[in-house]
Parts: sequence; C-alpha cells; structure tokens
Amino acid sequence: MLSTEALQRIDREVAKFPAEQKQSAVIAALAIAQDENGWLATETMDFVAQYLGMPPIAVYEVASFYNMYKLEPGGRHKLTVCTNLPCALSGGADAAEHLKHRLGVGFNETTADGRVTLKQGECMGACGDAPVLLVNNKRMCSRMSHEKLDQLLAELK
Repeated sequence: MLSTEALQRIDREVAKFPAEQKQSAVIAALAIAQDENGWLATETMDFVAQYLGMPPIAVYEVASFYNMYKLEPGGRHKLTVCTNLPCALSGGADAAEHLKHRLGVGFNETTADGRVTLKQGECMGACGDAPVLLVNNKRMCSRMSHEKLDQLLAELK
C-alpha cells in the first residue's frame, strides 16, 4: 500500500512517542501517505489504521477534521487561499477572485487539465502578510499581488 521509504518515514514518526501511544503519529502518517499517493483513499486510511493499531474510524475522524488532507483526487497542486476576515479585507478576497478568473474554476474545483485545485482556507496565522496562500500544504506565499499570483501559476505548470 505504501512504499518502504514511506513506511520508514512513518516509523521515524512513531518512534517519537511511547510504544503504547504509536497512534499519536497518525497526523504525520496521513501526511506521508498523502504525499506519496496524492490523496487519501479509504484503503490508504485503512492501511494507516492497521499499521498504527487504531480503529479505522479514528483515522477517518482525523483525516476529515483537518483540511490539509485530500479525501478525493484533485489537481497535482492545491492552492489554498486564506479568506478569513483579516486576510479578506487585506486583499485575500481579491486574490481569490484573480485565481478563480485565471484558472477558470471556483473553490473546491480542479482545472480541466488536472493541474490545480483551488481551496478556500481559514486563518493561516499570517494576517500581517496578507494576502496569503498555501501551495500543497507545504509552502506559504505572502503578499500575493496579481503579478505574484501569475508568476506562481506559471511556476506550477
């Protein structure tokens, strides 16, 4: 289900906790599985549950609670724009509209070429750097003018 490398990465996360609490590594294990597969299919979550000795429902609860997990296939890249009030008032809403126009999609939609899925996000803790967005849950981009958004889209081709 997961590569040897992914399992080794999960094992390193599990080692950070007492042996009887290895389920504490579930957040990291899901992130590793998603990095490898692009999203979290039910079968993948079931595998993580079995690997960590947890009930599958407990893994589903974690995966569905945090918006960093993709529970269905999407674009190669996920752009999450902060539209919480401080960011929205500081250009986040405008940045989101610019991306919607440039990509030809709305929130929770994927471009026809499968390249980008656009998501709406809540506070990312960088209100002073608004507008901000996350690329694939890994890279935060700040002060995103239309020009910087266009450069980012060109980079993601």
